[in-house]
Amino acid sequence: MSHLLADDASLYTDLYELTMGQGYLLEEKAEQTACFDYFFRKNPFGGGYVIFAGLAELVTLLDGFHFDAQALNYLAQQGFDRPFLEYLEDFEFGAELMAPREGEIVFPFEPVIRVRGSLLESQIVETLLLNTINFWSLIATKASRMRRVAGDRMLIDFGLRRAQGMGGLQASPAAIVGGFDSTSHVLAGRQHDIPIAGTQAHSWIQSFPDELSAFRAYARHYPDRCILLVDTYDTLKSGVPNAIRVAEELREDGHELVGIRLDSGDLAYLAKQARNMFDEQGFPDVKIAASNQLDEHVIKSLLREQDAPIDVFGVGTQLVTAYDNAALDGVYKLCELDGEPRLKISENFEKVNFPASKKVFRLIDDAGYFYGDAVALEGEEGVDHIFHPYDPYKDVSVADYQQIPLLSPVMHKGCVVGELHDIEEARAYAKQRLQALPEEHQRFDNPHIYKVGLSKKLHDLRRQTLERAAR
Repeated sequence: MSHLLADDASLYTDLYELTMGQGYLLEEKAEQTACFDYFFRKNPFGGGYVIFAGLAELVTLLDGFHFDAQALNYLAQQGFDRPFLEYLEDFEFGAELMAPREGEIVFPFEPVIRVRGSLLESQIVETLLLNTINFWSLIATKASRMRRVAGDRMLIDFGLRRAQGMGGLQASPAAIVGGFDSTSHVLAGRQHDIPIAGTQAHSWIQSFPDELSAFRAYARHYPDRCILLVDTYDTLKSGVPNAIRVAEELREDGHELVGIRLDSGDLAYLAKQARNMFDEQGFPDVKIAASNQLDEHVIKSLLREQDAPIDVFGVGTQLVTAYDNAALDGVYKLCELDGEPRLKISENFEKVNFPASKKVFRLIDDAGYFYGDAVALEGEEGVDHIFHPYDPYKDVSVADYQQIPLLSPVMHKGCVVGELHDIEEARAYAKQRLQALPEEHQRFDNPHIYKVGLSKKLHDLRRQTLERAAR
């Protein structure tokens, strides 16, 4: 987790969460039982799914969530009342939290996280939850799209220097969940026990009298993990020939050059020429790595349209900034209070949330593929039909599909009760789940919309709640 945040998680929030919290206490509403849903309305990148990520980080922060003396003193300076500060002094997060396993594939409109506890405690963790899950899931999803087109080639996160500040601490492990192999980010590697990787910058080459001297020095210090940056001066006239010469010298000493890196120019053309040059000199196993403004579309073009012999991709800016979707639009909405359904009404019907405490069933066909998801009331054990969330004329029978609950308990009464998975386990699970998602939902162009429907009971309850609210 991001240890830099651990001691200040209680203030990692929007002011209105705390002003509402104080108001709930003053209105004697703080201990009312509330249920909130986290969900999103739109898949990012024009895609067909989202990789759920950030759960372990969120739970770690909630498990130690408290207001220390410094936080309380600061809030006192901001004008919060003494009774509220005394309440916060003994505050511990004790709500129930239900969620899918980290790495799960999730879809618009369905509850992804359910928080049920006192109104005050459920409210004041909203911003922390949204900030963590929205960003991790966004980056993991972007990374999974690159993994889809890269196949089994290596993907390395190079994004730290282009990240929005400390967001790089979350982006690097999130990229691993989405399918990347390693990161250049050393602190993320230590905190999350993920592999770190890197070569050298152009400044290393420039700091020596000539390119060959720079290559030889690097090979001398790192003979068994030597990757040479070959585009500082002239890739094909000096960079690759000098790398071949160093490869020959390493072999004479019992070592092998691992690879070269291309960071500029026509990557497909340069990779093909370099591949031929190394092969002709007896070095078919030297890997070719490429970097420089890569994303899933560029990688797809390089491999599938240009047949570039690239073995490793180092991706930075487009990954860590999630270009071209700046944020996942996840929201956190009250759906039940003291057992009574609640919903937000909007002129835009798609912004009317689903009332009451709910569960989600993943529908699996006979071949083991995902067919759709059913959102049902908490007490339902299964559903026969699902109804389109916003089109009253669309429904479909799902009685013949296997129905697997998607959400399971993660926290209860202040204790972690569910199994949390490390980054590599989440990565492996995401890969496994994507294999069960039909191809039409994963394509980049006009992906098929995944079915998320309401049970008959939930469909009717929402209609009834809307009718009562309109009176």
